[in-house]
Amino acid sequence: MKTLTLHLPDNINMDDKSLVMLLAVKLYEQGNLSLGQAAEMAGISKRLFVEGLGKFSVSIFNFSPDELSTDVKNA
Repeated sequence: MKTLTLHLPDNINMDDKSLVMLLAVKLYEQGNLSLGQAAEMAGISKRLFVEGLGKFSVSIFNFSPDELSTDVKNA
């Protein structure tokens, strides 16, 4: 596991937990982390992470339109 230290401007009004959640959500959204990995990074259960995705307007169904179209054709 990697450790990251950030120096943020004082005007960022988010606590550490919220910033870690934001990073985990973004990495999940970009496909860099699985749902389980992102939840673990955020320090919460998968269920809570899924619920939190909505607050960031990120879908749990993280598929590109092409992937979704292929899945529908194969169903």
